[in-house]
Amino acid sequence: MKLRKPKITASIWSSGKIICTGATSEDDAKVGARRLARCLQKLGFKVRFSAFKVVNVLAVCSMPFAIHLVDFTKNNRPIASYEPELHPAATYRIKHLKATIQVFSTGSLTVTGPNVQNVATAVEQVYPLLFECQKPLREKRRGELRSQE
Repeated sequence: MKLRKPKITASIWSSGKIICTGATSEDDAKVGARRLARCLQKLGFKVRFSAFKVVNVLAVCSMPFAIHLVDFTKNNRPIASYEPELHPAATYRIKHLKATIQVFSTGSLTVTGPNVQNVATAVEQVYPLLFECQKPLREKRRGELRSQE
């Protein structure tokens, strides 16, 4: 089931559990879950809104530089893995924060964690390691062609 405002998608299971995804904040997630429960009540189902919790937070950010993934993985071998045949990103796991960071060679990061604070801490913790393995960003080809004219 989908809602337009806030923009969320809900999976409704036979056990009664409902999983909402796509919210842009914790408050939006709670409002969306409440609206969904209200819609189900109007359809005739007996619904109680209880045990709401945010289980996973996803964040995307971009570094101001490209990253040499092979060097990054070699420097952080036990907790970083990179298999270019399977996935274009290196995976960096921080166990005590329960966070996982996907590091792409373009400098893009996808961070998954249990809450917003852990995600922010994970990015702060990995930034110095990424900075060591930076490579200069290439300018776009069209920009180079225009500057030569």
